[in-house]
Amino acid sequence: MNLFVMIFAAVAATVLVAYLIVKFLPLKLRWIVSILLLALSVFLGYKIYMGVMAPIKFNKEKTVRFAKVIENLKIIRDAEVAHFQVTGNYTKDKNGLIQFIDTAKFAITRTYTEVKTVDTGGGITKEVEVKVTDTTGYEPVLKKFAKRDYKNMFKVPGVAGKEFDLAIGVAEKVQGLKVPTFEAKTDKEAVLKGLNKSLIRVEKEDIRTDQVKGEYISVGSLDEVTTGGNWPPSYDKGDNKKKNDK
Repeated sequence: MNLFVMIFAAVAATVLVAYLIVKFLPLKLRWIVSILLLALSVFLGYKIYMGVMAPIKFNKEKTVRFAKVIENLKIIRDAEVAHFQVTGNYTKDKNGLIQFIDTAKFAITRTYTEVKTVDTGGGITKEVEVKVTDTTGYEPVLKKFAKRDYKNMFKVPGVAGKEFDLAIGVAEKVQGLKVPTFEAKTDKEAVLKGLNKSLIRVEKEDIRTDQVKGEYISVGSLDEVTTGGNWPPSYDKGDNKKKNDK
């Protein structure tokens, strides 16, 4: 909007100055005004160019910064999911979660159907199929985080001394059924520090589906049963490529 206002003002000013020159300025002084107008046109051209390029540069740098932040949030998410699979709960203990990755193990199970004879009473029996799950071994949780910097997953990339906020809660999945939840997040403003302030304000209010929604970059939710993030699929392209390579 500011760019359109600037262009309209420039056109209106040019028309007005041209009219005043023709109407009131002596011919021998018009060359001075021509130089001034040329300088003004160069200045306005520069401002218009910067007005066009500023959002482009902002979005490019924003994407780079957000990608690094989201990568750490994905590690936190996978760590919380692993913790839930092993213990049945999420955790807000950051150091404890790192230690969990270092020491915990997944149980490897095998499920099969077994036929059993059941006494129904009065000397009558019948055969029924029962599902049986056996633990056949264990696998270190650490294996899932090979080549991933989980030791520093709580540090917000590019923001010195700042860590992700981590919280746990309980949400109602269906009426009467409450399940554990977690959320890790950081505010966009800290991540985008040093960029155009007006564009940062716009970014914090963005709710488009092809953008990171809202004021924070986050994964999980305290109010909903989800382990998803608030970023669009474009930030997951690298993950999909890794899966295909495997």
